[in-house]
Amino acid sequence: MKEIVSLNAHNKEEFPPAHTAEHLLNQTMVRMFGCGRSTNAHIERKKSKISYVLDHKPDRREEKEIVRRMNELIEEDLPVTFEYVSRNNVPEGVSLDKLPDDVSETLRLVRIGDYDVCPCIGKHVRSTSQIGRFELLGTNWNEEEHTFRIRFKIVQ
Repeated sequence: MKEIVSLNAHNKEEFPPAHTAEHLLNQTMVRMFGCGRSTNAHIERKKSKISYVLDHKPDRREEKEIVRRMNELIEEDLPVTFEYVSRNNVPEGVSLDKLPDDVSETLRLVRIGDYDVCPCIGKHVRSTSQIGRFELLGTNWNEEEHTFRIRFKIVQ
């Protein structure tokens, strides 16, 4: 008999390629800038925007490096897999900070190769090569709040 797993309800219909790219971008920013995952994300089919709190405004060279790394990861054809764990059995380094207070006892972790893992109940592609190409549309820097907003699209 198959066990029934109860997860939180999901109220969004993501565009899987852009949503999976969001995971890659989060980990890329963490690795490049030592920051946390995004503070604000609006991920859509046509255009997405995502913000990070950084210690400095990235220069053009750093922006180009973000794009290069993203497209390199996409081309690596990393597998996207899922794992179910209890809240009390989350691997070290996986943050639960952004989960709602009423989160279910069972969590779904999304792994992208050995590059990223985080709890998520959204839709994803099966491997990164299905994402398409990551294109940077522009960036904004808020000096007062030290937030860096990235606008991007996925071209398939």
